[in-house]
Order: sequence, then C-alpha cells, then structure tokens
Amino acid sequence: MEKIPMTRAGFDKLDSELKHLKSVERPAIIRAISEAREHGDLSENAEYHSAKEKQSFIEGRVKELEGAISLADVIDPTKMSGAIKFGATIHLVDEDTDEEKTYQIVGEYEADIENGKLNIKSPLARAMIGKEEGDSVEVRTPGGDRSYEILKISYI
Repeated sequence: MEKIPMTRAGFDKLDSELKHLKSVERPAIIRAISEAREHGDLSENAEYHSAKEKQSFIEGRVKELEGAISLADVIDPTKMSGAIKFGATIHLVDEDTDEEKTYQIVGEYEADIENGKLNIKSPLARAMIGKEEGDSVEVRTPGGDRSYEILKISYI
C-alpha cells in the first residue's frame, strides 16, 4: 500500500475525529437504534431507518479514517528547506490579476482550499513542486490557463 503524506496537524485532526466517532457518535447511534426499535414495527419506523443510515455513515467514516491513519506518513515541514515540496508554504501572485495568495501543500485528507491548504495532487501543487522563489508557474485550470509567480517559500 502507498503511504499517505500528511502534516502532524492533519494527522492529529484525523485521529481526533476518529476518537470522537468511536467514543461519542457510535454509542449515541446505538442508543438511538435501540430506542427506535422499542417503537414497534421496523418496516415503517422512520427513526429506525434514519438511525441505521447514520450508523452506516459513521462506520464507513471510521473505516476510512482508520485506513488513512494506518497508511499515514507524517512529515514535519519545519525540518525542510529549498525548492517547493510537500509541506511548503508558498506565497504567490497571479500574474494576470496581481492577486496574492498563500498556500501550504498538504495531503489529500487535510486539504482545505478555503483555508489555504492545497492538495498535493491538485494541478497547482503539482506544477509548483520543484520550483524556486522567483520562478513562474503555468497551470491549466477549469477556468482556463493561469500564470503565477512564486514570491516566497517557507517551511513552517
């Protein structure tokens, strides 16, 4: 199996979610199913079907998180330097609009573009890997081709 790169913060977030699902959500849904069963006929019991559906979702998420955690390769970006690679925080500017953005390249389980966490498998991250400060990056996006200049690379 291929290791899944992630930062310590991303690993801790997944681990925390897994613990919450196992210690809080699972027992709560078991109680809800038990209560719904007491209402009689299960074939027309909406509460029961809803609780079973939620249980299915929780169990699926638990399996997904356990799999990701077991394959995690926790990488500490503060011990890195040089060209852009996993964990880098990149400050760049759109060469067409002069809009400045800052992204950290992270694993797919911790990616959150709204908070500047860029999936390492995204087109922009793949285009930036190996680049240095001052380099220009061409990226094909669904909205068209974009050009960015890398202003600063840091590992924090």
